[in-house]
Amino acid sequence: MEICAPFAGIVHFSVKAGQRVEVGDTLASVEAVKLEAPLLAPVPGVVSALSAEDFSDVAGGDVLLTIDAAPQEGQ
Repeated sequence: MEICAPFAGIVHFSVKAGQRVEVGDTLASVEAVKLEAPLLAPVPGVVSALSAEDFSDVAGGDVLLTIDAAPQEGQ
């Protein structure tokens, strides 16, 4: 699952590649002007890749990281 920047700004990651995350964990934040938007994990899984450098400029819609979702119960 790809996690994208909600708007243009500077990204700061709270996770690293290979890290396990649960629903609601903070993955990163994007800051622009005095607005900061946290990006929360929508699914449990493992962060498979970061697609930008920490504290780099990103455009709205840029893929920031990828999560390999954990299998759901009963699947």
